[in-house]
Amino acid sequence: MTINIVYKTFLLIFVFTTPSYAYIGPGIGGGALAATLGVIIAIFAALFGLIWFPIKRLLKKRKEKKDNKQNKID
Repeated sequence: MTINIVYKTFLLIFVFTTPSYAYIGPGIGGGALAATLGVIIAIFAALFGLIWFPIKRLLKKRKEKKDNKQNKID
């Protein structure tokens, strides 16, 4: 019963809308674009850091282990 009321309410809201005649100037549009790109780049940088630094540490340990093994043989 309550779900039916929710659907009817959303239907009424979307059917009886009026245009807002809003204007987004170049400054706000550029700022919104820059903010969106900034968030996306920050997410990718965080993922890159979470993946790259452990791999880098693993490769460094592997190289040190190989160098230590090589030094013991000599």
